Amino acid sequence: MKSRQNKITWIGDIVGIISAIIIFIVPFIFMLLNSLKNRKEANLLTLLLPTEIEWENYKTIFEHNNGQILVAFRNSILLAFFSVIGLIIVSSMAGYVLQRRKNKVTGFVNLLILSGLMMPPAILPTIWVLQRMNIYRTLFSMIFIEIALQIPFTIMLYRGFVASIPTELEESGYIDGCNKWQLFGKIVFPLLKPITATVTILNAVTVFNDFTHPLYFLPGKENVTVQLTLYNFMGKYSSSFNLLFANVIVITIPMLVLFIFFNRRIIDGMVAGAVKG
Repeated sequence: MKSRQNKITWIGDIVGIISAIIIFIVPFIFMLLNSLKNRKEANLLTLLLPTEIEWENYKTIFEHNNGQILVAFRNSILLAFFSVIGLIIVSSMAGYVLQRRKNKVTGFVNLLILSGLMMPPAILPTIWVLQRMNIYRTLFSMIFIEIALQIPFTIMLYRGFVASIPTELEESGYIDGCNKWQLFGKIVFPLLKPITATVTILNAVTVFNDFTHPLYFLPGKENVTVQLTLYNFMGKYSSSFNLLFANVIVITIPMLVLFIFFNRRIIDGMVAGAVKG
């Protein structure tokens, strides 16, 4: 019986590895190979090796539009950084309050948060509001939009993790004379370090790789983000797939490296928050 279970586990591991290779590794190799081809070969979209390696493709994308990709990296990094900071501050406090207080108000707020996970953003009304506030097409407004979009999921992560923190620690803080702000800042928030790491990485990757929302809410060449630079090499009548794939590789590597190095922290934070809730 035990040997049969080991065999099933072994087969499951093999299937999982093969699936991961097909889903993740093969597309990456496909993009990498085509990014090193000339335009004619790349437009055939094959997995064949390039007849001659074209490193100039990477130089071209950095020089295109007077180095627009560098401006895009700056915008995306600023957007991701400030969005993550805002999410940590707001969601950690909200998740703590919603977990510790059990009444009709918090129950209604929890329902609103769950609905935020299911309801899509209203594009035109949001643009209308931003225009009336004179902050449309600004990085400032885009940061708040990203925070609003990611708040429901982030609060749920914090709320689940707070459930694993013993209330006795907070009671000890009250006995020592801590007020509510000191209790959260000096006792509770330091204990949220594992889930904060998870929240940081997940939201940084999500915001950095966001394509749709900057397209609607942050138009303009000076506001371009890394995902929108893909339009530079796509045309109505012709496309340069060698440059397009080179661009994809360049903008993928930073978040890919971040995810690989901190993958264990993501899992640890989410598992710790699933102990009880």
